Amino acid sequence: MAGKPKLHYFNARGRMESIRWLLAAAGVEFEEQFIDSEEDLDKLRNDGSLMFQQVPMVEIDGMKMVQTRAILNYIATKYNLYGKDMKERALIDMYVEGMADLYEMILLLPICPPEQKDAKVALIKERTINRYFPVFEKVLKSHGQDYLVGNKLSKADIHLLELLYAVEEFDPSLITDFPLLKALKARISNLPTVKKFLQPGSQRKPLADEKTVEKARKIFKF
Repeated sequence: MAGKPKLHYFNARGRMESIRWLLAAAGVEFEEQFIDSEEDLDKLRNDGSLMFQQVPMVEIDGMKMVQTRAILNYIATKYNLYGKDMKERALIDMYVEGMADLYEMILLLPICPPEQKDAKVALIKERTINRYFPVFEKVLKSHGQDYLVGNKLSKADIHLLELLYAVEEFDPSLITDFPLLKALKARISNLPTVKKFLQPGSQRKPLADEKTVEKARKIFKF
């Protein structure tokens, strides 16, 4: 029997968090090897574990996988969270890429120069309510089903749920005018595997504080 996937990353959300969410939603137990210093990162680089000298890296099925999208697609395919055919996968990919555009803006906000922060915050709010959330509300309304694609849980639903929680932390009022998104959030949050991941003490990472950001800056040189 294959061992648990092992995740190599900093002890924070960053680009690994979506991988944690997807594994957890699939009911897959995983281990984490945290990168706590420059030396830890150098060791992975020097032993050839990082194809492009970067993390996230996930050891799974005898592979050392890098590049976040590749890892997520592999997990989604392995655990039947990637649609039933090419058309469904295309829809899932389009939705997920749109989510990633917004999530990236939120993810990078803590390292934004102070003089740019107000403008970035305003842009995130504007894009959330005028560009991204309306798309997913319209999709759900168009077919009246519980999930975004094929009336079956897919990685698109899990990534959207993660995004909804991130936006809620950012500004809970932004979801007010999107009742179908609120309903989806409640529905998927109550799936047993997801509910477990949302409980205190799970491997879900908290919102980064200044100390965490500064430590990451030192290790990853950004």
